Amino acid sequence: MKGKTVRGNWSFRTNKFTFPYVFLLCIFFFFAGFFGSTLFSHSQDGGHGLRPRSRFLESTEYNLMTAGDSGDDSITSIPFQVLSWKPRALYFPNFATAEQCEGIVDVAKAGLKPSALALRKGENEENTKGVRTSSGVFLSASEDKTGILDVIEQKIARATMIPRTHGEAFNILRYEIGQRYNSHYDAFNPAEYGPQKSQRMASFLLYLTNVEEGGETMFPFENGLNMDGSYEYEDCIGLKIRPRKGDGLLFYSLFPNGSTIDPTSLHGSCPVIKGEKWVATKWITNEEQADYR
Repeated sequence: MKGKTVRGNWSFRTNKFTFPYVFLLCIFFFFAGFFGSTLFSHSQDGGHGLRPRSRFLESTEYNLMTAGDSGDDSITSIPFQVLSWKPRALYFPNFATAEQCEGIVDVAKAGLKPSALALRKGENEENTKGVRTSSGVFLSASEDKTGILDVIEQKIARATMIPRTHGEAFNILRYEIGQRYNSHYDAFNPAEYGPQKSQRMASFLLYLTNVEEGGETMFPFENGLNMDGSYEYEDCIGLKIRPRKGDGLLFYSLFPNGSTIDPTSLHGSCPVIKGEKWVATKWITNEEQADYR
């Protein structure tokens, strides 16, 4: 009886103190195996990292064509954000520098005149008064002696993949407090404006100043909204883009077939509430411009 009691107590003590050690040993071998497999994997991939995807991001090789052989011998990176598919609208942050924007404003100031409208049948200056209240001036890149518009025009061509010869002259606009442009289309409907030699397929807006309040570019029909016939062409609703100095906005007025006007491309400029808005607009057409430059 005594022997059994001693053996029983010894067994109890052994189980009591052995279990924690076994548990710790299990943890030790688990981490040893984990780090061992990690080191093995590291040696297998040449020591460049554990995940091939990380290597790809850190070091990317480009196979450029030989300069002068064919194509372009440089890589251009122009970041953009897709704002909308209906209409197709893209946003380009920091498209131009602050110095470039200020230079364009300085060049344009001397030639500003009240902005005009292309009139439809039955319209005149009197019954369209108040639709567009900005002032502006048309300037081609060749007329700008500073060379800034030439650089900007080249960059727009790269961003849009549409040759410079398909662009009209820059329309540089100033909106003061209260000034606006009611919603409209940049493309001209032949049924309303008559036959067109070419059609504006896209528009690129370069914002030249920040606006403290108001002055947004708006698309009231985004995703087919507000198209029930009740829209008054003055309300600032739908997709709205706040002007920011140096940023660009590209939107397409035509569907990819190059001839049909996208009804959701209707857009306007909300009234400036505080500050002043300057913008350089480049209209891009589906035909080469005979008077380019």
